[in-house]
Amino acid sequence: MSTSGIITVESRFGVKETIDRLAKAVQGAGLLVFARIDHQAGARDAGMVLRPTELLIFGNPKGGTPLMQDRQICGIDLPVKALAWEDEDGKVWLSYNDPHWIAERHGLEEKSDQAVKAIAVGMEKVITAAAGSRH
Repeated sequence: MSTSGIITVESRFGVKETIDRLAKAVQGAGLLVFARIDHQAGARDAGMVLRPTELLIFGNPKGGTPLMQDRQICGIDLPVKALAWEDEDGKVWLSYNDPHWIAERHGLEEKSDQAVKAIAVGMEKVITAAAGSRH
């Protein structure tokens, strides 16, 4: 499923386990985990209710820097991130920005094509490993 540059795949696991699996896959691929944000816990701390929702921010300067060298404003979308979330039916989804959409959004030139393709392939691998499904 793709909507407005966001790719969403169903996960066979709960939100926490999906993000745990994603962090493991990311680190196994030689990428860095910059942050993990538990939005449900944040909502709870604010006295509000939110279904399980966690965000993982990760990447590698070797992958993202070429995009920012092309158009520095790309940094608004980097490092990459993925959101695991539970819908109202209890299904868990894993969503992330399509790297090709990021390239289009920022008008990246042809010189960035290889880096964008590498990010897209890498994202598909770690997302598939985390969600336990092919997409």
